[in-house]
Amino acid sequence: MERLRRSRIYLPGNRPRMIQKGPHLGADAVILDLEDSVAPEEKDAARILVARAIEAIDFQESEVMVRINPLSAGGLTDLQTILAAGPDAVVVPKCESRNDVLAVDHVINQANLSRPVAILPMIETAKGILNAYEVAGASARVDAVTFGGEDFTQDIGATRTTTGKEIFWGRSMLVIAAKAAGVQALDTVFSDFKDEEGLRCDTREIKEMGFDGRAAVHPAQIEIIHDVFTPDPRELQHAVNVKAAAESARQKGSGVAVLKGKMIDKPIIQRAGKILRIAGRLNLPLPEPTV
Repeated sequence: MERLRRSRIYLPGNRPRMIQKGPHLGADAVILDLEDSVAPEEKDAARILVARAIEAIDFQESEVMVRINPLSAGGLTDLQTILAAGPDAVVVPKCESRNDVLAVDHVINQANLSRPVAILPMIETAKGILNAYEVAGASARVDAVTFGGEDFTQDIGATRTTTGKEIFWGRSMLVIAAKAAGVQALDTVFSDFKDEEGLRCDTREIKEMGFDGRAAVHPAQIEIIHDVFTPDPRELQHAVNVKAAAESARQKGSGVAVLKGKMIDKPIIQRAGKILRIAGRLNLPLPEPTV
């Protein structure tokens, strides 16, 4: 079943009090971070702390992810330490080729775990963007690809702006690669957690681009992200109408479905199905068809 990943929030892997707050933040996923938020001298202790936290804390409905370090900087050691604890997913930073995914996949296979573990490659460089499709399709464990906008901007020598024009092409490439591979596309953080209107506008834009969710740097961002990525009444009504029209055409033996004088093709029906699946996961009430 496709995971609901509207929001993911980073929690430093060396901060026990922040990790303990994870189940109460309401995010679709919590990311216990072993990379950027942990100082080099604290990484050994942090990976053990994260493993113990996964074992001891009930994160309730939130998916538990662990962002390991890059494979060239202790990532495989992180992976070997935390796998037995039972994370739902592993976020692999600085992912640039299918070989990075295969290395993680191999370690997971060798662990002979009793439950599935997803791999979420994090693409943060120009090389990674150019190889995004091969990364997304490298393993059946990959069910989402994530974008790291801050590091990508630095890698290409661009200036980070509030408009996001410098990452538009990278975002677009990542969405196209992810959808071509049949996996989710998850966007980067919006760093200014005090700019609520900026976050809302930017999140609307990435939803329109095809992203399935984004990361948060502060709990206050979660509600806004959820509000944008949760189907509104207009979207729900349209999805219900599309489903009804498609079903009516099927019952009549027609290969063409029509809604309000317009032909409904397969992509529109698939889009409606996705909206209705999200509504089902969120227990949203559905309106009656108006066709």
